[in-house]
Amino acid sequence: MSSATPLSAHFDADRALDLARKTIDIEAAALIGLKTRLGDDFGRAMSAILRCTGRVVVMGMGKSGHVGRKIAATLASTGTPAFFVHPAEASHGDLGMVAPGDVVLAISNSGEANELTAILPAIRRIGVTLVAMTGRRDSTLAQHADIVLDSAVDAEACPLNLAPTASTTAQMALGDALAVALLDARGFREEDFARSHPGGSLGRKLLTHVRDVMRSGDDVPRVAPGTPFVDMMREMTQKGLGATAITDPQGKVLGIFTDGDLRRGIESGRDLRALSAAEVMHTQPRTIRPDVLAVEAADLMEAHRITSVLVVDHQGVLVGALNFNDLMRAKVI
Repeated sequence: MSSATPLSAHFDADRALDLARKTIDIEAAALIGLKTRLGDDFGRAMSAILRCTGRVVVMGMGKSGHVGRKIAATLASTGTPAFFVHPAEASHGDLGMVAPGDVVLAISNSGEANELTAILPAIRRIGVTLVAMTGRRDSTLAQHADIVLDSAVDAEACPLNLAPTASTTAQMALGDALAVALLDARGFREEDFARSHPGGSLGRKLLTHVRDVMRSGDDVPRVAPGTPFVDMMREMTQKGLGATAITDPQGKVLGIFTDGDLRRGIESGRDLRALSAAEVMHTQPRTIRPDVLAVEAADLMEAHRITSVLVVDHQGVLVGALNFNDLMRAKVI
């Protein structure tokens, strides 16, 4: 059972707000201090990781371990292969995941976490580059390391100066700084980021092409120029695109007829039933190629205030079609 004092009716909201602001002030000051200490060791750590022929293996215990997992994930998603190994598990076999050519990034504010210091000699024997992220340059971890990244803070934000708060904020920021500097040095681009985030919105925008979301084959509404108006409307209704292409015998697009064209035709008072597809179609419709990004189709629709677009090959032959709803279902927009 917890020995913590239960919430009482005398809770002081003003005091809580004051502590919250002080916490942010302390952590902000820790980051400013971290910024002023960045120097040659940061560059050496970057060089070691860029030269690495293996992977970056991140280690840490407790709160530093949680930070380490996030740093490993950020590195991996921004072009630096990395993974996290728990120091305690490393003592029981997981150290086999570390291989020559790797860089080990060991995180510990005190530099004296027992589970971590116990495996340092073994790590050194593997022949990896050991980078320490610690708040104490005289610690056991720092003494074993090839490179030391100083993450020291003047005080924790915790009123008792016990719970890791400002120190973990500094570790997180230092890890982010490494990841950002590395991705820049590697020439990492949006397309590279998308490849490692295929399930995210950016991945869908940068990896999904028109051919991936377009309707094709019999699902594409199309009629010949001489098709009677009523038959053309039947084709539109059956295919549910809100438009139909008008094509020549070779499949080249001659025009398009849309729901909007229908409304405008009715408003004009014309007897549409007596006309053919060629007489009501809109010539020179907006088209797009199947190999372009689907997000470009969305931009085309928005720019020209249309809801459907025909997909053609380099010879102008109809190969597909899509509308706004197709892009929404694919979560491109």
